[in-house]
Amino acid sequence: MAPLPARTSHPKLKTPDRSSYEVGYGKPPAETRFKSGQSGNPRGRRKGSQNRLPALNEERLKSIILEEAYRSIKINEGDKQISVTMAQAIMRSLAVNAVKGQHRSQRLFSELLSATETQNRQLHDEWMDVAMTYKIEWERELDRRERLGITGLPEPLPHPDHVVIDIRNGTANIRGPATKEEKAEWDMWKARKADFEAELAELNELLATPGYRYKKLVREEIARTERVLEIIARAIG
Repeated sequence: MAPLPARTSHPKLKTPDRSSYEVGYGKPPAETRFKSGQSGNPRGRRKGSQNRLPALNEERLKSIILEEAYRSIKINEGDKQISVTMAQAIMRSLAVNAVKGQHRSQRLFSELLSATETQNRQLHDEWMDVAMTYKIEWERELDRRERLGITGLPEPLPHPDHVVIDIRNGTANIRGPATKEEKAEWDMWKARKADFEAELAELNELLATPGYRYKKLVREEIARTERVLEIIARAIG
């Protein structure tokens, strides 16, 4: 077999000599040619600005719909203009048309209202069921730990005592810390509450001391301390 010929490098491409450049088909005059580094369409689309297809995990249309739905617009209300979202303006227009007797608007508004109330009721019932199950199960577990003398285990967050369920009004609220961060802040404020309560007791003793000269200042300090305790009580219950 004959040996393969040695590879040769490609020759470098050279630009034509401008002084002897021939004018003809496909060869415009030198003064009309594009200059190096200069765009032939300076007002055209910039590099990289072409429409980009969304990635597989993107839902760009949903983002556009939500942006438009909650974009603020001006509408007339009586003799003045108010700012509302696009979604609110559409629903208001639909409700007004329903009141005016348009059967299609009445039917659509009724369907939307019924669907919304049904979903809200379903979410409410699910939340009540979750809250009650959580409270009951953790109360049983804490009772079991107490009966068996089990200590050292972390308490649940939120604590079942802080899950307040009102069966009569159908509400379930958490009145306490629900995360580790909230628990740390809760414990800090409980400690501060004890400090302020001790300070308040000392101030009341000073106020009850016969002949104490600075009772006016003590009363002012008592008022400030009581306000702080009220704030802490609202924060931690």
